[in-house]
Formats: sequence, structure tokens, C-alpha cells
Amino acid sequence: MANLTFKAENFSFLSYHTNTQTSLLNTTTSFKTNSLRLLHSKNSLTFRVWCSLKEKENVKESERVPDVLTGLKRVDELDSKRGSSLDFEQKLGDDIGSSEVGFDWNWPPWKNIPQRYKLIGTTSLAFVICNMDKVNLSVAIIPMSHQFGWNASMAGLVQSSFFWGYALSQLPGGWLAKIFGGRKVLKFGVLTWSVATALLPFLAGYLPGLMLSRVLVGIGEGVSPSAATDLIARSIPLEERSRAVAFVFGGLSVGSVIGLLLAPPLIQHFGWASVFYIFGFLGLAWYLGFQYLEEGQASHAAKPASRPQSIHMEKSFSNYSLAELGGSLKDVPWKAFFQTPAVWAMIYAHFCGSWGHYTCLSWLPSYFSEELSLNLTEAAWVSILPPLASVFVNSFAAQLADNLIANGVETTTVRKICQTIAFLSPALCMTLSSVDLGLPPWEIVGILTGGLALSSFALSGLYCTHQDISPEYASILLGITNTVGAIPGIVGVALTGYLLDTTHSWSISLFAPSIFFYLTGTIVWLAFASSKPQNFSNTD
Repeated sequence: MANLTFKAENFSFLSYHTNTQTSLLNTTTSFKTNSLRLLHSKNSLTFRVWCSLKEKENVKESERVPDVLTGLKRVDELDSKRGSSLDFEQKLGDDIGSSEVGFDWNWPPWKNIPQRYKLIGTTSLAFVICNMDKVNLSVAIIPMSHQFGWNASMAGLVQSSFFWGYALSQLPGGWLAKIFGGRKVLKFGVLTWSVATALLPFLAGYLPGLMLSRVLVGIGEGVSPSAATDLIARSIPLEERSRAVAFVFGGLSVGSVIGLLLAPPLIQHFGWASVFYIFGFLGLAWYLGFQYLEEGQASHAAKPASRPQSIHMEKSFSNYSLAELGGSLKDVPWKAFFQTPAVWAMIYAHFCGSWGHYTCLSWLPSYFSEELSLNLTEAAWVSILPPLASVFVNSFAAQLADNLIANGVETTTVRKICQTIAFLSPALCMTLSSVDLGLPPWEIVGILTGGLALSSFALSGLYCTHQDISPEYASILLGITNTVGAIPGIVGVALTGYLLDTTHSWSISLFAPSIFFYLTGTIVWLAFASSKPQNFSNTD
């Protein structure tokens, strides 16, 4: 019996014909009189070839396959622990004339998936849970207000407390991701917001405790975007970056849809506290699953095919003293960041995009109900349409961006095209919705849904630019821009309500400011944005 091991990265079929004078290595397989068995062990695929004694005698010594041939090794050289499997296969080989082929794969089935894809998949799942925990309060706040006697101002204060923690944690999250690596910071973020979510029902009757729990949710979710950005910068090559960013941050849209769909029936059947218990448990389950995924795999983390700068390896929290942490904070080239026009373009673009996103997320249900005369059930279902449509737009936009870059289009040009679509599309649709064209309500809903869905082109525009210009400092750069981007969640949402009370016009209060920022953001982005790699460390 001839036993050969074939490495997975050089996979092809081995065909050996005993009635000829040569042995061939090709992509076709002859199973007429031979038996071929394929086994997998870690990073190798093992071929077992059985033939009759007569066939063995027909193989001349000069025709035997060498011990090492383009990455093939003799199975006899493998670990002796495989003895039991070899004994079993020997019995199969004794069946002369057998042509059976078997495939034995290690469990779990995703074990052989490249490490970078596992990281991206689990990070995207974390972002799904992230937005589930973000939107659950927007639904639960109605029965909670009735139970605790809150007025609209108090309910708004409770909801806004999330953005306090979210805004304050952006820069620390980016810095920690830069020092310790995105995976560790992401785990910390998920654990923090999940525990805080699960504890909220116990604190709901005590307002300071309730607000503290939402601040902690904001902190946990605030460090996560920078952590994900660092993870992508360390693990994903440029030609796959748009798809990776879209897949990860697209989890936010999926989470919004799932959260808005699950929260109402859960509250109706099990009470408002159930959404916090269940969603918090999902985050804790993710944390445990991610811990399991990381065991024994840290050394196999994929490296990008191309990156302009070297990336520091992830380090344990215990590897740094307080003095070293303080020194690392001083080493960040803050001055160089703010002397770069491309960074200011990212900051302003993030602010403009967040203004439209947060104000629409908070006020569109009321707009659909009051201005378009939809009932509450219809308004709730319609509110799901923009994030649902974004899921489909994300995949298309990311594939388009990566294909353009792979075909030689300059990266800066691709990012500018994508971000321009992300700004001008909702601006145009909001303008059409503001003008009295006599359109029926459902056509206005369709227009707004399309515009807001196309705004997700930003994931292949702005959100990729942080990694483009500096993989090393990508997490800190996102922390800077996301800090400014969180301001509309605090100021913009409240200002929209004030303008609505003052003007009684949805066009002036909701759409006009968003249109203004979309248009000015487009101008600034086209003028100053760049994806050219920046070596900030060497900038005076």
C-alpha cells in the first residue's frame, strides 16, 4: 500500500496508472482498479492509495513516486498517533480491486476556514448583537414609561444616556485597540455591553442606576468600531478590505432589523424585561464562543498580502505597566493627525453622515406616523425597510469597490465615488420627499428607503479610508472621527425635536439639516479626501 500526504494548499488529485510506464500528477483521477482515500489532519490532506499485489509488482522501482514530490510526504513519517486509523485503512486496502474513495473531515466543519474569515464572521455577528442591544430600548421605552410614569423628556434623557458613553469611549477604544489589538478590545466591549444590558431590568426602578447601565452599554459598543477597524487592518489585504468592512459593519443593519422584529413580540408575551435578558445572554454566548475560537489559533492569524506599514503584534493587558501605557499614549502622533487634510475630511464626513443617520433613525417612525398618517404598526414595520435594504446594498457596493481596486482604479478614486453616492443619494431622496409632489405615502416611503439604503455605500468609502491611510493607527483614527460622529446623536436628535416644536415642519426640522450636511460633506470629501498611505510616525 502506498501512503502519501498531500498539503491542502497544493490540492490536486493524484492518478497512478499501473499499466503504463509513467506516473502522472494531474487534476483528473482514475479509480478503475485503485482505491484512493483522502484524510485530513490539521494543515494537510492525506491520500491513501490501495492496489493489488500484482499491481504493486508491475510498478518498477524507477517508477515509484519519490518520498517528497511538490509538497508530498510519506505517511509513514507522520505522527504515530495515527496508528488506529492506518490499521482500519489497511483492512480496506486488503480488499483487492476496491475502487471506493472516502473523505474524513475533522470536526467542526469550519475548522479549515482561513483564520481571517473566521475573525470577520464572528466580528460581524458581534455587530449584529450590538445593534440589537441598541434598538431594544427604543421599543421597550414605551411600556417602561407607562410603568414608571416617565414623561417624554425623561424618556428622551434615558435614551440619550447611551450616546454619552458611546462618545466618551471612542478615543480610548481606538488607543487600546492600537496597543492590545482589536480582538481583545472587542471581547471587552461585547462583555461590557452584554452584562450591562442583562442587568438593566434590575436597575430600571432606580434612575441613576438605569442611566449608568445605558452609559456602560454605550462604552462597550463605543470601543467596538475601533476594535473591528484594527482587526480588519491587521488581518485583511487591500483587495478584500471593502468586503470585510461591509460585512462587519453591515451587521449593524442586520441587528437593527432583527432587534426591531423580535422586541415587540417578546415584550408582548414575556414583558419588557425579556428583551434585555435575552439580548444580553446572546452577547455572553458570543463572548464564550469567541474564547473557544481563539484557543490554539492565535499563531495562525492571517497576514495581509500588502500593507504600507508594519503592524505591532497584539499583546496581553498584563504585558504593560502604567508607565508604559502612559508612554504609548504620548507616542501617538496626535499633531500629525490634525495636520493632515485627509483626516479632517474624514472627521467632517463622519459628522455629516451621522447627522442624517441618527436623526432619521430616531424620528422617521414619528414622521411616518404623523406626516404620512400610517398607524403605529405600519410605521414600525416601515422603519425596518431602510436597514433591511442596506444589507443588500452593502454586498453590491463592497464587491464593486474591491473589483475596481483589483482592476487598477486608484483607491482614492474608488473611496470618493462610494462616499459621494452615500451622500448625494439620501440628499436627493430627502429633497423629493420635502417637496409637495402629490405622491402617495407608500411612494414616499420607497423613495426614503432607497436613499437611506444607498447611504451604506459609506462602508466602502469613509469607513475603509482609515485603514487605507494608516493600518497602524486605523483604530485611533476611527476613534477620532467616530467621537465627532457621535455628536449628532446627542445634539442633532434633540435639535430636530426643538425645530419640530418651533416650525411644525418636518421638511425644516428633519430633512433640511440633513440635506445641508450631505451636500457640504460631499464637497469637502471630494476636495480633501485621500487614501494615500500616511507615515504619521515620521511626520514632524
